[in-house]
Amino acid sequence: MERLLQDDRFPAALAATVDRDGHTQNYTTGVADLKTMAKVPVDGQIRAGSNTKTFTATVVLQLVGEGEVALDAPIEKYLPDLVRGEGIDGHHITVRQLLQHTSGLPDYTNFLGEEAIFGTGRHTYYQPRTLLDVALAHKAEFAPGTNWSYSNTNYVLAGLLIEKVTGRPVAERITHRVIDRIGLRHTYFPSTGDERIRDAHPKGYSATKPGAPLEDITRIDPSWAWSAGQLISTPSDLNRFFSALIGGELLGPNELAQMRTTVKVADTFDSGSGIRFGLGLTSTPLSCGGLMWGHRGDTPGYHTRTGATDDGRAATIATTARPAPTSRGLNHADATPPCARDNGRRARAADAMRGVWPPAPAGCAGCSARAKIRTRGGDRRVHRTTVSSGRDGPTASLRFGRAGKASRVAADVDAAAVDGGGSRVCAVCAVRPGGLPHLVAPV
Repeated sequence: MERLLQDDRFPAALAATVDRDGHTQNYTTGVADLKTMAKVPVDGQIRAGSNTKTFTATVVLQLVGEGEVALDAPIEKYLPDLVRGEGIDGHHITVRQLLQHTSGLPDYTNFLGEEAIFGTGRHTYYQPRTLLDVALAHKAEFAPGTNWSYSNTNYVLAGLLIEKVTGRPVAERITHRVIDRIGLRHTYFPSTGDERIRDAHPKGYSATKPGAPLEDITRIDPSWAWSAGQLISTPSDLNRFFSALIGGELLGPNELAQMRTTVKVADTFDSGSGIRFGLGLTSTPLSCGGLMWGHRGDTPGYHTRTGATDDGRAATIATTARPAPTSRGLNHADATPPCARDNGRRARAADAMRGVWPPAPAGCAGCSARAKIRTRGGDRRVHRTTVSSGRDGPTASLRFGRAGKASRVAADVDAAAVDGGGSRVCAVCAVRPGGLPHLVAPV
């Protein structure tokens, strides 16, 4: 994470991880505001961008499970006489192809222009039909089902489909069917005209080109993304969502299997990562084996990468500049996978993060004892560890017990323990006893 600041010049990065036992750890580095140099709020809100697509796809698939929508029915059945253009006919485009990005529909964001999204036009309100009209003014990319191309237009249509079938606003349906259902307390779909991020958050920045000065772009009308990218969330909430989704809490077995049925993507999309696309969900091979299921989000000021595994692990990382300050910044932000090994050059906070994925190495006393700490008040199990990396070096905060019944203590992170010898240690084991007076030893 530190490299994202030093080498890639992101103002801030936030991350949250969940291990196999359900323990959450949060990490921050950098500053929330380049003017005031305020600290980054732990698990602060960010614009989630295209992670919204997975929420939208989830609602569509719930409707499939309820018999209200058929995946292989043409979109014409639900939105008659709407999808028309050069080489474009709603009779020949299925709901599945929309969710899978195999419809061939052009992406309206390619034609809005950067000024409309990042410049003075960023305060403009767009009706969903306006976004669709922009796309349909251009010819199809290919015949439906014959190729793959990422297009936000697909998910604007998915949002219109939800509204037509349910007779209710898509924001309300996503809130009721997903956000409220699994208790995402810090996730919401901004209301019409709301340019704010409501709760504690780092500011989002934009560079007109690599190396250009960063401009505060936090306030923006997100309607240009609508059901393709309008949500605001936090790293922990996104972990909770993808874990609940993969764990079968939101979809029936048949619908989840359809969502996880993937196709090959274009070679230029995350080249070399092995990523494949399902129905609003991506799969990415992990170096330690298995797959990471998630998505990513790019929106003015923020970039997020999310993922969850079948065995209960999850991780989300967010950076606070989009477009990125350097040409390879986003590649580095996405190259911090759950299985990443310490190569001696990672940030201290990120090194501590390694112990969360996969199980901690042998000899890591705190981890092998499942983060149980001996204090003067007796042995206490650590429920949550937060590692923050600031100007004075990394610090750790331990939470004992469950939320609402906990006490916090702060301690320095032992840089030698984290960086020495290329070892991987957890945040608890990196705590320097001298910085935590009542800590005696890991048990």
